[in-house]
Amino acid sequence: METVIIERLTQLLGEERVLTSEEDLFCYSYDATADVRMELPEAVLLPQTTGQIAEIVKIAAQNKIPIYTRGAGTNLSGGSIPIKKGIVLSMLDLNKIIEIDSENLTASVEAGVVIQSLIDAADRVGLLFPPDPGTVQTATIGGAVAECAGGLRGLKYGVTKDYVMGIKVVLADGSIVNYGGKTVKNVSGFDMKAIFSGSEGLLGIITEVLLKLIPKPEARQSMMVSYSKLEDAANTIREVIAGRIIPATMEILDNTTIRAVEEYKKIGLPVEADAILLIEVDGIKEAVEQEAKRVKDICNQQGADSIFVAEDDTKREEIWAARRAALPSLVRKRPTTILEDATVPRSRIPEMICAVREIAEKYNIQIGTFGHAGDGNLHPTILTDERNAEEMKRVHKAVGEIFDKALALGGTLSGEHGIGMTKAPFMPRQFSEAELDLMKRLKNAFDPDNILNPGKVFL
Repeated sequence: METVIIERLTQLLGEERVLTSEEDLFCYSYDATADVRMELPEAVLLPQTTGQIAEIVKIAAQNKIPIYTRGAGTNLSGGSIPIKKGIVLSMLDLNKIIEIDSENLTASVEAGVVIQSLIDAADRVGLLFPPDPGTVQTATIGGAVAECAGGLRGLKYGVTKDYVMGIKVVLADGSIVNYGGKTVKNVSGFDMKAIFSGSEGLLGIITEVLLKLIPKPEARQSMMVSYSKLEDAANTIREVIAGRIIPATMEILDNTTIRAVEEYKKIGLPVEADAILLIEVDGIKEAVEQEAKRVKDICNQQGADSIFVAEDDTKREEIWAARRAALPSLVRKRPTTILEDATVPRSRIPEMICAVREIAEKYNIQIGTFGHAGDGNLHPTILTDERNAEEMKRVHKAVGEIFDKALALGGTLSGEHGIGMTKAPFMPRQFSEAELDLMKRLKNAFDPDNILNPGKVFL
């Protein structure tokens, strides 16, 4: 990047907010995704306002400099890696909760607000922001919207896009636009806020979001159900949904994951179980008691070995600590952890779970499977070592077969992690040429010079 451009950016932001040393740049050359290429940006910028971001984009647009917007870097598809160098735009200092509006049940926040901070702020006034990805304590709202993150409560409450009521975005020419608002109904023009939800930074830079909140449920009951057969746990998921019961959360951990979590956290998990389900129902107290009983009946009918019900909040937290520890526990097992999120219709979960196990056996690799099984979103987690070229060949073949199986079952390449770099080669397997072309034309309309997160989603 030319010295004169660095000087202009320094005048705009201040010297301490323009990072160019190799040591600093290295820290922004990767994200949480394994087995992907790293690339050093030419500069890392730390803006504090939407206005500053607009000016940065104008400078970049004039000079055709790529911009890679980055929150906490927790995404798992290589979405924030600056593969064409250019600028990494860190949003972490846009971290204000502007307003919690208890009358209209909304929250106005800047893009760099950590999701857990918003959940805590809403909780203090008796409200709930339901989306809660596994990295809830570090991931940012802007990243969650850009990737359309899901989380443990997605089964009953939906994903991030279901809570976006308004959005402020800096476009590729530096102009600032606002769409949506606090009205419950709003059909004036196209639903532009929906276009930016899940856009992975390709269409604009999200700087502020207006989010819907809901009242906290009156009561909840959490349980851990163990099975000696993975298939029985999978069938339970299908039968609970078929029984017209929608738990707030229904998660699955296979034996590989159970053992890894217990080794790491010493929670007291049943390490001999082939699988466990972690289930929570919530709502009005009487309804919770009735639904919990029906869930337990179905679990027993499907061959559950044991059902542990949390008696208080401490025990409940232990149950969900086990689930949130799944990925960090598996990461400790091998040098490289490849986490996927193949997603299928809920009725096809048993087939998908069994297929993942068969693929692991076929390619002689270790896969720990956990995830949001109640909404069809599994996280097959491949434990490997990218330094082993021969093993990695088998891993890549296995990943391809996992995606093919998900698509064959009527599923999708990604339920919540996005496409980014890692899944871009597989997009033609899900979409026709005409379908991909329409998305590319949309990208070109928003960003004709392709400066916003280039090299992602489309090859």
